[in-house]
Amino acid sequence: MMPVRVNERISVAGQPDSADFADFAKQGFAAVINARPDGEEPGQPGNAAEKISAAAAGLSYSFVPVNGNEITEADIRGFQSAMAEAKGPVVAHCKSGTRALTLYVLGEVLEGRMKAADVQTFGESLGFDLAGARRWLEKAASPRPQVKAFFEPRTCSVQYVVTDPATKRCAIIDPVLDFDEMSGATGTMNADAMLAYIEGERMTVEWILDTHPHADHFSAAHYLKEKTGAPTAIGVHVNDVQRLWKEIYNWPTLATDGSQWDRLFADGDTFEIGDLTGHVMFSPGHTLASVTYVIGDAAFVHDTIFTPDSGTARTDFPGGSATALWHSIQAILSLPEETRLFSGHDYQPGGRHPRWESTVAAQERANAHIAGIDEAGFVALRQARDRTLPKPKLMLHALQVNIRGGRLPEPEENGRRYLKIPLDAL
Repeated sequence: MMPVRVNERISVAGQPDSADFADFAKQGFAAVINARPDGEEPGQPGNAAEKISAAAAGLSYSFVPVNGNEITEADIRGFQSAMAEAKGPVVAHCKSGTRALTLYVLGEVLEGRMKAADVQTFGESLGFDLAGARRWLEKAASPRPQVKAFFEPRTCSVQYVVTDPATKRCAIIDPVLDFDEMSGATGTMNADAMLAYIEGERMTVEWILDTHPHADHFSAAHYLKEKTGAPTAIGVHVNDVQRLWKEIYNWPTLATDGSQWDRLFADGDTFEIGDLTGHVMFSPGHTLASVTYVIGDAAFVHDTIFTPDSGTARTDFPGGSATALWHSIQAILSLPEETRLFSGHDYQPGGRHPRWESTVAAQERANAHIAGIDEAGFVALRQARDRTLPKPKLMLHALQVNIRGGRLPEPEENGRRYLKIPLDAL
C-alpha cells in the first residue's frame, strides 16, 4: 500500500491489512494512527489486531476512532496528540483516508496554520472531498455556547468551562481537586489550569456548578469560589444525599439543608451566563441529587450518559436507581437530536483517546445500553453490569471537602462505633 503523502510529517491511507504494517516501516514511517471505529464492516481487522501488527513492525500505534459526521474537538486534539507523540513520520488511516485527513486539517485550522476557506481546495489537491471538514468549521463558528473541557486522568473525570462568546461570561461545571490516594494529599493543578484559561481568555466567572455531590472524587467548587467570588450551585435534592450520608457515616452535626452551596436548583429552574439562559433538568439515577444543565445547544449530563462506546453510569452508589436512571436518560434524549451532550467521565475503552462529547442522535443510534432497548431491558442490563464492577469508592474525606468544613465523627463518638477507613484502602 502506498499512502497519500500530505507533507513530510503525515500521510493518509485507506484500511491496511496486516502485511501493510511492515511495508509502512520499510517506507520510513514511525507511527500509525487508526481513525476508524471497530465494526464498521465485516472483515475489518480492528483496533486490537492493528495494535499487534504495528508492534510487530516496530511502529508506534494510536487509536483515535471517529465517525465522519460526529467529529468533536476532543477527537481533533486526540489526533494532534498522537502525531506529537510519534517519533517520526505518521501514516493515519480510516476506511478511505478521508476522516484521517479531516482530523489533520481541522487541527491545522484550529491552530491557525491553515485558513478555513482553503480546506476544500487543499483536499481536492490530494484527491479527497473535505466538505465534511468545511461543514464542521461552519458549525463551530455559528453562535452557540463555547465549551472547553479539562480531562483529569487519575479519575478520568471531565471538567468544563462553558462561555457566552458575546459577553465572555462563563460558568465552571464539575471542577475537581487533584487527589493522591496513597498520601491522601489534594492539589489544585486542574482547578488552576481552568483559572489560567479563564484569565487568558479574559472571561468572567458567573457560576460554579456541580451536577451532583461526587462521592468518588473531591469537588473544587469551594476553592474556585474563593478565587473567583462566583456563587456555587447544585440540585436541591442534595439534601436527600446529605441525609443519607448523615446516617451512613453517623454524622449528627452534618447540616442537611444544602446550605453549603449558594443556590439549590429545582427541576426547571433557569440561570444566566451573560446573554445565555440555562435551565436545569432533575436527572436522578446515578445519585439522588443529579441534575443536567442545558445551556443553548449544550447539555452537561454528568455521570448519566457516557459516550456511546462507553454506555451509561453505574447506579450502585447509595441512593442510586437503574429505573430512575432510565427515565432521566429518556428525558435527556427528548432534547433536539443535534444537542451536544457533555459527559462527566471517560474511561477510554479499547485504549482510545479521551472523548466526552456526543449528541442526542449519536446516543440513540449507537449507545449499547440505550439503542433498541426498553426500560426492563435497560434495568436488567444496568444492574447486571453494576454487579461486575469494583465496589464504589466512597472517599470519606471527599465528603468533608464537598460540604466544606464538616467533620466526620471519632471512632467511639455518640455511643456508636465508627470505622475510620484509611484513604489508601478506599
